[in-house]
Amino acid sequence: MPTITFDAAGLTVPVAGGTRVVLEPTTAELTEQRIGVIGANGSGKSTLARMINGLVAPSAGRVLVDGVDVTRHGAAVRRKVGFCFTDPASQLVMPTCVEDVELSLRRHEKNAGRRHDRALEVLGRYGLAEHADISVHALSGGQKQLLALAGVLAVEPAIVVADEPTTLLDLANTRRVADLLFGLDQQLVLVTHDLDLARRCDRVLVVEDARVRYDGAADAAVDDYLASVAS
Repeated sequence: MPTITFDAAGLTVPVAGGTRVVLEPTTAELTEQRIGVIGANGSGKSTLARMINGLVAPSAGRVLVDGVDVTRHGAAVRRKVGFCFTDPASQLVMPTCVEDVELSLRRHEKNAGRRHDRALEVLGRYGLAEHADISVHALSGGQKQLLALAGVLAVEPAIVVADEPTTLLDLANTRRVADLLFGLDQQLVLVTHDLDLARRCDRVLVVEDARVRYDGAADAAVDDYLASVAS
């Protein structure tokens, strides 16, 4: 598995009248295959996840992927780290499904014909072959999230970071997307409010008030979080 290293990585941003700590300096080495990140809205968990591929740069400390500094070598790291957003509309930018996957492949396959064929193969792999030539806007919510994931996975990243990928989905599509994510060979970092999904991870970080308050085995971390919410 890849190694994700937080080396006293934190984020403080300017606000009217001063500064606000979004994430306190965090030190952790993540090597497990399935890593969950849980916490309340605004706790800093999405910031932590977005630091892994450089969507957010730390204002202090460093984040490294297999020893490579994300801030200094962002392009190289992003080739290894795929990111899936909560709302697939943030990722689906082309008119049709096959064109959207082709866009993901543009740096990996220069030949247009081979790129098209490979995009069709990817869509077939995730049950979207029959939707190849239809508008992305005609898809259901679950299909849009699958297409967003297909675009990420088409380039075969070593790490997949998914930021609350099931929040907007119904139960059936939540299960479908979750089963896809947990069936991946890649390392998965899953930010989620779904504690059942968090329990399927190997390790869970509980983020509270801009800091990692608990870091441990999934069941123990989820139980700790529930106890904190109840108190």
